[in-house]
Amino acid sequence: MRILVTGAAGFIGSHLCKRLLTTPSNEVIGVDTFIGPTTHELKQKNILNLLPHSRFRLIETDLLKADLNLLLQDVDVIYHLAGMPGVRASWGNDFDPYVTNNILVTQRLLEAAKNKPLKKFIYASTSSVYGEKNGKVSEDAYLSPLSPYGITKLSGEHLCQVYYKSYQIPLVMVRFFTVYGPRQRPDMAFHRFIAQILQEKPVTIFGDGTQSRDFTYISDCIDGIEPLAYADHVIGETFNVGGKERATVNDVISLIEKITAMKAKIHYFEKISGEPLHTWADISKATKLLNYNPKVTLKEGLIKEVNYIRSVYNL
Repeated sequence: MRILVTGAAGFIGSHLCKRLLTTPSNEVIGVDTFIGPTTHELKQKNILNLLPHSRFRLIETDLLKADLNLLLQDVDVIYHLAGMPGVRASWGNDFDPYVTNNILVTQRLLEAAKNKPLKKFIYASTSSVYGEKNGKVSEDAYLSPLSPYGITKLSGEHLCQVYYKSYQIPLVMVRFFTVYGPRQRPDMAFHRFIAQILQEKPVTIFGDGTQSRDFTYISDCIDGIEPLAYADHVIGETFNVGGKERATVNDVISLIEKITAMKAKIHYFEKISGEPLHTWADISKATKLLNYNPKVTLKEGLIKEVNYIRSVYNL
């Protein structure tokens, strides 16, 4: 099977490529334009072990300008993970890259895919499309994003649905809930918290720290999305990909303190606009149709990410 992964040098993309290559019959084409919050150097490290692989090929290109007909030639499955991430940076003058990379690129890829004999077009969305909800949220919940970022990802979802209905593109959509672990982006909370604590710098928390998240360890996330390439009866479906346990930000800081045996110097700042107070994924649909069962506890995942951050910063 020939599989195209956009955003292949990113956090989730690099882990997905590695997993897909464990199937001997898979050939993986990774595409990345090396933009976003993660530095070029870190993205290169993300894919360092992939580059020598005989069944992996990296294409560094901008999907807005690339010859997509050529890129999609003989491709069986597309994982469209590429995009501009992050809630905080999507406000004001920084909105343009979100429109370009989350909406225009998605439309262009769908347009190129509509006449191809694809088996799957898997679109990576986010829990940010739900907005503020109480309790567990299922895939059929009303969608009301709180941020410009969430708006652009929801726009991508709507585009996918239009092409699915009009051109029968074999669409599957996934909504990620706060994925963490080794290779996590430097702007994401766990990466920042761990690096700040290890470097004995003030830990910046936006809000009072009582906000809670459904944290998903990266290997669990990949367990949720890898089977989509092969699964029957998933076309047209949307799946939540959430984690094993929820916690508040203050709980996470306490866990990191215990793991590192270091005390955090916490500085609380005003809450950022666009971020919900709580997220909680109902993953029963993924459990039923994909046999999805998150395994990694928050403590186990944080230990692995602490070790990763130590290696990245030589701490």
